[in-house]
Amino acid sequence: MPQTGSARPMRPELPLGNDAASVRRRIEALEKVLERSFEIPGIGRKVGLDAIVGLVPVAGDVVSAALGMYLVWEARKLGMSRFQIARMVANVGVDTALGAVPIAGDAFDFLFRSNTRNLKIIQRHLDKHHPHTRIIEG
Repeated sequence: MPQTGSARPMRPELPLGNDAASVRRRIEALEKVLERSFEIPGIGRKVGLDAIVGLVPVAGDVVSAALGMYLVWEARKLGMSRFQIARMVANVGVDTALGAVPIAGDAFDFLFRSNTRNLKIIQRHLDKHHPHTRIIEG
């Protein structure tokens, strides 16, 4: 018999719906993991899996590109314009192409956050076409 009031570990639930609010929460969570998961001690700069996985030659860039394209796929399902989708694909393409350059590409990954740029494009679309999905944080 389950105990009432028992302490359950708090972990965020990933929304699985196709409604705009679920998509917003899902892409915001993914962007945070990809771009701002860990803080580098001493300089206070946040990095995510995109920059860390990008350190692995070739395979890391392929994985980063695939995760970045997932945001584009979600945007396409939202019915965003071809222009917006093209901008997002270009962001992922630039990040992948320049991130593949040894050493310099790793520094570029540290500075150019394609997933954050793409998240902002999607958020502007959602704010305009689905304003009820906005999350007001205090």
